[in-house]
Amino acid sequence: MNRKIFKSIIAVAVAVLLASLVVILASLYEYFGGVQEEQIKDELSLAAISVSEDGQAYLRQVSSGRYRLTWIDQTGDVLYDTRTDGESMENHGDRAEVQQAMTRGEGESTRYSSTLLQKTMYYAKRLEDGTVLRISVSRATVGVLVLGMIQPILLVLILALVLSALLAGRLSKRIVEPLNRLDLEHPLDNDSYEELSPLLNRINRQHKQISAQMKELRQRTDEFDQITGSMREGLVLLDNSEKILHLNPAACSLFGTDSACVGQDFLTVERSREVSEAIRQAMEQGHSEIRSHREGKTYQFDMTRIDSQGDVVGTVILAFDITDRESGERLRREFTANVSHELKTPLQGIIGSAELIENGLVKPEDMPRFIGHIRSEAQRMVTLIGDIIRLSQLDEGVEMPKERVDLLAVAGQAAKDLESAAEKRHIAVSVEGQSTVVPGVRQLLYEVLYNLCDNAIKYNVEGGSVTMTVETRGEKGVVTVADTGIGIEPEDQGRIFERFFRVDKSHSKASGGTGLGLSIVKHAVQYHRGEIRLHSQPGQGTQIQVLLPM
Repeated sequence: MNRKIFKSIIAVAVAVLLASLVVILASLYEYFGGVQEEQIKDELSLAAISVSEDGQAYLRQVSSGRYRLTWIDQTGDVLYDTRTDGESMENHGDRAEVQQAMTRGEGESTRYSSTLLQKTMYYAKRLEDGTVLRISVSRATVGVLVLGMIQPILLVLILALVLSALLAGRLSKRIVEPLNRLDLEHPLDNDSYEELSPLLNRINRQHKQISAQMKELRQRTDEFDQITGSMREGLVLLDNSEKILHLNPAACSLFGTDSACVGQDFLTVERSREVSEAIRQAMEQGHSEIRSHREGKTYQFDMTRIDSQGDVVGTVILAFDITDRESGERLRREFTANVSHELKTPLQGIIGSAELIENGLVKPEDMPRFIGHIRSEAQRMVTLIGDIIRLSQLDEGVEMPKERVDLLAVAGQAAKDLESAAEKRHIAVSVEGQSTVVPGVRQLLYEVLYNLCDNAIKYNVEGGSVTMTVETRGEKGVVTVADTGIGIEPEDQGRIFERFFRVDKSHSKASGGTGLGLSIVKHAVQYHRGEIRLHSQPGQGTQIQVLLPM
């Protein structure tokens, strides 16, 4: 600000000085020019009287270096000139001042030199005999006067600039010093320029508004800390560069740190590669989740991306203790394994009953019905045993030989094996798409597509359709099984992959299902590190997508 004030004062001083010089020079030039004009007119009047009486005799006596007298007759010819031979001069009848004098008795004009640095003033007067006497005088222009006075003008200008600079420096400091002493923390306590009062009042209002907002922010921060502090789940907030913004006590306990890590990179707290990869996946896809075992407990980490106005601003990490849930799942898996063995006993009983029938201990009229019933139940138990054993293998993570599997060929095989079941209900099964090869266990992938297509047929409407589409999306092979069936209620969609869960138990029993088909699908897809997506509306059919890494 000092520099701006200094420059402004200097500029004003220079402008005032130049304007003063211009006004003074112009006024003096006009004043002395007027005086000179009056003198010339007086000289012309006196000369006119003398010429009228003595003629050329008077003119020959004139020897002034300043004035020039020219005597002109009625035709414009020069009778006499005090500086040049009149006979050699050209006719002056066309000169403006001569024409005016001949017409009105007096005339005047001004003509500039070729360089515009000098002008000549002409005054003419008609004598009694009709001749014209003209007087002329040369006069310097304003430009010549300025050039002649350039040295004193520059000297005055330099002195004025130096003086103005000194005064401007002192004045600018005096102006700015009270501004530098302003106490912006207490605006109304300042005793400064009156013109600053509106600004200081506005700053005071802004201080109050900021204080109120800070108070509200602290209150909300305290509420947030109390809420997150009472959570059993671990909560971590990260910015878009994975720096820690906040973590609650449960998260501090889980990661073995404290609140001092706020502002640091999350890698300084958690170095797990799986967690870092899950965070990166959440930043890219919006959500990810993993499970991790720590100190004898199992935690599930849910990572969710935070978006604001189309920009990614951070990630929320929620850590849940799912030890009890996983323990329950483990017990259920054990139960399934035990059931598979327990079912063999009634199966042997059924086989024994069949032997009794073969020995003739059943009435002939009851024989077909009895045999058919035993056979269907036996087949259902065998199927159930096979499903349970398969689930047990998947739960235990038993390694199976993998190969390159063409999903289109597997889908075609599953559709072919289900032709008879589809024909019974007049359901059209079609396979579309392109050849897509993924690494995996052929038998498991076959069971996935077979079970999905089988369910689509069982829960379809009479005369409906099932379409299996195989395609490639980026680095994943995708199989979509879409049907025109009864659909799934929203509250049941999250449970259809649970073991033994049936949406319609009576319908499932009639169709011979074990309740393990979709559970096998889920675990088989997880075994291949794939993903299942479900979209269904009651009465409008179901679409299930299986995405497998290629």
